[in-house]
Amino acid sequence: MSIPVLTAVTGPGEASLVAGLERSGGDVRVARRCADLAELLSAAASGLGRAAIVSADLHRLDREAVAQLRAAGVAVVGLAEPGDGEARARLPALGVTRVLAGDGDPAQVVLAVVEAVAEAVAETTQDRAGRSSALRSRGEGPGAARVARWARGAPGAAIGDPPAVGAADPADALAAPPAPFPAAGPVRPAGVRAGRVVAVWGPIGSPGRTTVATGLAGELARRGAQTLLVDADTYGPSVAQTLGLLDESGGIAGAVRAANSGVLDVDRLARLAPSLSPTLRVLTGLPQPSRWPELRPSALESVWRCARELARWTVADCGFCLEADEELSFDTSAPRRNGATLSALAAADAVVVVGSADPVGLQRLVRALADLRDVLGPAVRPQVVVPKVRAGAVGTSPERLIRQALLRYAGIDDPWLVPDDRPACDEAMLSGRMLVEIAPTSPARRVLARLAEALEQALLLEGADLPTG
Repeated sequence: MSIPVLTAVTGPGEASLVAGLERSGGDVRVARRCADLAELLSAAASGLGRAAIVSADLHRLDREAVAQLRAAGVAVVGLAEPGDGEARARLPALGVTRVLAGDGDPAQVVLAVVEAVAEAVAETTQDRAGRSSALRSRGEGPGAARVARWARGAPGAAIGDPPAVGAADPADALAAPPAPFPAAGPVRPAGVRAGRVVAVWGPIGSPGRTTVATGLAGELARRGAQTLLVDADTYGPSVAQTLGLLDESGGIAGAVRAANSGVLDVDRLARLAPSLSPTLRVLTGLPQPSRWPELRPSALESVWRCARELARWTVADCGFCLEADEELSFDTSAPRRNGATLSALAAADAVVVVGSADPVGLQRLVRALADLRDVLGPAVRPQVVVPKVRAGAVGTSPERLIRQALLRYAGIDDPWLVPDDRPACDEAMLSGRMLVEIAPTSPARRVLARLAEALEQALLLEGADLPTG
C-alpha cells in the first residue's frame, strides 16, 4: 500500500513536486497539501499521513513542531533551497534528519520518505518494547492507567497498513516483587565522549535542592573543571537569588528559545550563561514560575547537548514533581510543567536526590525514591544527600538513625549526611556566595567536597574522555 504524505512546501516548485510524488508508481500518495504549519499539525494529529515533507522556510517551523509531528507518528523529510547552507544546517538542529534539495528529483524525495517511515516504524516498535519492559519491571501492564491505543506500524505490518489495536495481557497486571537498589554507578553507559550532566532532585518540602546544587557546582568548579550550573526548576527557581545575580530575562528561557529555533550552539549558550569564576558559569532560571510553558522538553534536549560541549560538568537544579498527567490524558501534546525536570533526569549521567533530615522529610524521601525508580528504571542508583542533620529533629545519634531508616525502607546504605551548619549557610545566603567561598572549613562544605570527589572518581572508573575546558 502507498504511504499517505502531507506536504507543507513553499515556493514555485510545490506543484511540480506534488505531481512528481503522484507519479511515483504507488509508493506514496499526497493525502493533504497544507498551506501552513497549523494545517500540517492538525492533519498529522488527525492521522491523515505517515510522512510530512516540509520546506526549511516554512513559517514558524521549529523543534517543538517537529516533535509534535513525530509524536503523531509522522516521519519528517525536509527540503532546503540549493546553496542555502544555513537552512541545511538548521533542519537537523530541529530534529529533521533527512534533508534534500528543494529542486531535486521527486524520485529521491520518494525514496527518502520510504526510508524515513521505515525508520520511524522501527523506532516505534523499539520504544513500545522498551515501555512494555519498564512497565513489567514496575508491576504494571500495558492497560494500567491508560486505555488501549492505536499502534502505528505494528511489527509485521506493511508500511501504510491500517493501525492495529493493542490488547492488555492479564499476566502483566501481576505485581513484581520490589528490587533493591543496584550497586552505585553512573546512569549512562561507559565511553560517552562528552561532558557529564548531574541532576539534583528531591521531593516537595524545600529539602535543600538549590543549596546542594550550588554547593556541588562550586566544588566541581574549584577542582578545576569547567562547570555549568542550570536552574531548571519550574516551581521555585532560586539559583539567581541564592548567588546574588540579577537576571530579568532568565538564561534558560533564552537558551530554550534558541534551541527551539534551531540556532543554539556552544557560543550562544556561553553568552547566555554568565561566568561567576574562570571555571563556573550559571544559566539562570525563569524570572517568574508562571512562564514554565516556555521550557519545552524537545528544546531542552538541545540545551543539554550543548551544555555537554560547553562544560565538563553540568549541574541541573530540578523541580520536585515527576507527574506526567498530560501524557496520561490520551497522549496529548499539551505543555508539561514537569517536562523540564523529566528532561533533566533523562539526560543525567548521575542523579543526586536531596531529602530533609526530619521524620516528615525522610518519609517523603523514601516515597520519592520509589517514584524516581518508576521514572528512570530500577537500574539507576542515585546519590542520596540529607542536609541539615541535627539531633533536635531526629533524636540522639541522628546519623545512625537516618542511615538505619534509609537502609530499611529504601535500600540505601550509603547516604551523604550533611551536618547542620546554620551560621555558615546563613552567611552564604546573605552574601550571595557559595559555602566553598564563605566557609571553606565548614563541616557541611566538606561533605559536598567529598561528594564532588566521588562523582569524579566514578567518572574516572567509567574511562570516559571528557573536555578539560
